[in-house]
Amino acid sequence: MIKQLSPEEAEQIVSSGDLVIIDVRDDESFKRGHIKNARQLSVADMKSFCQDTPKNQPILVYCYHGISSQAVAQYLQDQGFFTVYSLIGGFEKWQTHHHPASDQPPE
Repeated sequence: MIKQLSPEEAEQIVSSGDLVIIDVRDDESFKRGHIKNARQLSVADMKSFCQDTPKNQPILVYCYHGISSQAVAQYLQDQGFFTVYSLIGGFEKWQTHHHPASDQPPE
């Protein structure tokens, strides 16, 4: 089962720094704003991401409203990732709660 995180819970984990943040929205939405240090992941990139990322790496997945991210998070868990989170309410709720966003590429 995928753990659902509120924006407040996600912000605590994001600030710890030991997390891969995955944005599954389209290119234009990602460019307009995303969670700091998030990387965009398309369906085409999913296979290489799964091969190149250690299975013990914690992952936070988000989308627009928190629906699509659940399916992606479940897929990642099915691929053997141990700790996968989905952001409740997606990026929209993240911004509504005045959490930091960025339009810069991940560091």
